[in-house]
Amino acid sequence: MTNSGIQVTEEDITGITADAIVNAANNSLLGGGGVDGAIHRAAGPGLLAECRTLGGCPTGEARITRGYNLLAAWIIHTVGPVWRGGSQEEPELLARCYRSCFSLAREHGIRTIAFPAISTGVYGYPKKEAARIAVREARQALAENGQLATILFACFNSDTRRAYDKALTEP
Repeated sequence: MTNSGIQVTEEDITGITADAIVNAANNSLLGGGGVDGAIHRAAGPGLLAECRTLGGCPTGEARITRGYNLLAAWIIHTVGPVWRGGSQEEPELLARCYRSCFSLAREHGIRTIAFPAISTGVYGYPKKEAARIAVREARQALAENGQLATILFACFNSDTRRAYDKALTEP
């Protein structure tokens, strides 16, 4: 499959210029640690106020809000699975996160979208497996959605970036 339209970078997702960035959120959508906390801090108090109106989000689904003080117009919040060894439907739940995000992207005419490494931080998902799922779903989204131009994986460290770079070399 082609990787045209997929990019990997090692940078802070809150500083990325894109139509949308994805937040690796918790079920409450009210902020937390890691990427979630960084996005809430950078976006400002309007984000928390809007998130309070959403009623949370189940694992594997996504919700969309305005970008507030970010360079992105939209924030798509998705709740990835906590890694429990792989036997609790974690791969399917992680894939559903990406599909849910891409569905919202299509609905809102989003052409450029940046993702963190969903579930690979405190949720403990193995980076190599998570990257494979992310790349597979990104390729599928690009094949199905002609308006989607760029998918950027914003990795928070070099180990994560290597996992995503490697996943891009696999068929």
